[in-house]
Amino acid sequence: MESTHVDQLAALAHPQRLALFRLLVRRYPDELPAGEIAETLGVRQNTLSSYLNELRHAGLILQARQGRSLLYRVDMDRAGGLMSFLFADCCRGRAELCPTLPGIPPTGETPMASRTYDVLFICTGNSARSIFAEALLRDLGGDRFRAHSAGTRPYSELNPMALRVLEANGHDVSGLRAKTIEEFRGRDAPHLDFVFTVCDRAANEDCPAWPGQPVTSHWGQPDPVRATGTEAEKSLAFRRCYGALRRRIEQFAALDPAALDRAALQRAVDEIGAQNKDMA
Repeated sequence: MESTHVDQLAALAHPQRLALFRLLVRRYPDELPAGEIAETLGVRQNTLSSYLNELRHAGLILQARQGRSLLYRVDMDRAGGLMSFLFADCCRGRAELCPTLPGIPPTGETPMASRTYDVLFICTGNSARSIFAEALLRDLGGDRFRAHSAGTRPYSELNPMALRVLEANGHDVSGLRAKTIEEFRGRDAPHLDFVFTVCDRAANEDCPAWPGQPVTSHWGQPDPVRATGTEAEKSLAFRRCYGALRRRIEQFAALDPAALDRAALQRAVDEIGAQNKDMA
């Protein structure tokens, strides 16, 4: 075993450092400031600094400076090297030990290429951003995708301004409703091929892994529901959010999952999120 892998495994062999690494994986490709990480994990800044340094020295995360702020992101290449080492060397490529790695379909599951793809969009309230994404993919994805949305703590009603934006853009809103993510974890839930978080708060939550290990990515957008100012300014926030998600979903709907392996699909959806970040 290479000393680098020993250092990486040692860095992850601490519950809070592991929680920090998992948070950055969920938020990839975002770069997070230390303050947000500390608040999300509930740790003190000086304690967090030692965790960040340990993970950086092990080659698992990257640090960048933006003005006076330090930002952190998972190092996917080197973290991927650790996973490859564990599978290829430690596990000797045995699928029964690592059944959900790229290129190895879960036992008993139908390969993705033969499906109509089920896609779930998640935000906290399921009243605007994830509803936008669900409506967009239903209309832009044709019969290749089944679009769903849910909230970690959904509101009882959809946001009226979000519905007006959808209707103004020609979407049928009659079948839309707020749903909890638990609807997609039960025995009768659809088999999910893709899961996207579209708000930072939902991505920060440490939820259990999805059955079947769908391709996941974070496409975070500012919450238009929290917009302040005049009615025109609030309306603009909703329209900008809708436009940013439309650009992402247009690119996603143009992908051919049957022509890409899982690793290529993961790169593609991450690139879509990174390319369209903060675009109006």
